[in-house]
Amino acid sequence: MISKTRLEEIKNNISGKKIIVLGDMMLDGYFWGEVSRVSPEAPVPVVELDKEFYRFGGAANVANNLAHLQTESVPVGLIGNDEYGEIFKNLLMEENISDDGILIDENRPTTTKIRVIAGNQHVVRIDKEIKSEISRETEDRILDFLRNKIAETDAIILQDYNKGIFTKRIISETIKLANENEVPVTVDPKFLNFFEYKNVTVFKPNKHETATALGVKITNDDELKFAGEKLIEKLNAKYVLLTLSEQGSALFENGKSGYKHIPTKARKVADVSGAGDTVIATLTTVLAAGGTAEEAAYLANFAGGLVCEEVGIVPIDLDKLFGQAIAEAE
Repeated sequence: MISKTRLEEIKNNISGKKIIVLGDMMLDGYFWGEVSRVSPEAPVPVVELDKEFYRFGGAANVANNLAHLQTESVPVGLIGNDEYGEIFKNLLMEENISDDGILIDENRPTTTKIRVIAGNQHVVRIDKEIKSEISRETEDRILDFLRNKIAETDAIILQDYNKGIFTKRIISETIKLANENEVPVTVDPKFLNFFEYKNVTVFKPNKHETATALGVKITNDDELKFAGEKLIEKLNAKYVLLTLSEQGSALFENGKSGYKHIPTKARKVADVSGAGDTVIATLTTVLAAGGTAEEAAYLANFAGGLVCEEVGIVPIDLDKLFGQAIAEAE
């Protein structure tokens, strides 16, 4: 629990913070309709389209959460020179998010996930993507952008979905740049390159990712403690925040034994989609605002619980987050 005075101090410090989120930018599309017949061409339903809409996915959803936390959100990543890329840029414009770091790669499509939904039934998902690693030239473009912006940056998030942007060079050079400029860098990893994220401020995997990467089981307190301390040892991170779903999270600190358990508040869970994006965005925002790792973990966990009460992928709202956190502190 954080005091009311301290919560107000952190909230007031957020304004004006600039946070870069480097990662795999995605677009989520939803095609809604009804099924009234089967196709004469094949034994499949014919969905008569009623409406379609698009939302941010992947690292772009983290950037959207940052914007709704009232930071200056700077997404850095790739889109294709295609129709979905235009839709993506229009969404950025609607949310007043900078597109300065969004680079067009002529050799890749905009990563897009199209969900076809008939009534309340998810019929099919169509993925348009290339997952091979980006070229050396594209690496140079990304790193040049980061070098030009680092002096005015308060924190960097590395949001990995294994779609090719995080080469070993991108990972190591970005972390080196952040550390040289004393900029906090947080990581939300995926399985590929899991152990490449060395010397970061906070490494935030979930329990399943950690168990898979280490080749261990995490079913009790001793196994959890072993896994978290092993990550600290392998990565030399200042902190590891291991998320535990409904059980909250465990915060490990380099040089200290054991962990701090951050419990989750009992809530009515409607949808867990996007909660991880909210957690890393809130965590990093609080760190940029001068919060401690424990304060950042507490508020990130709180924010993740709030968005789980909503149906669909909904970004966290700054006033709602701090309003409810302050109410509980009183």
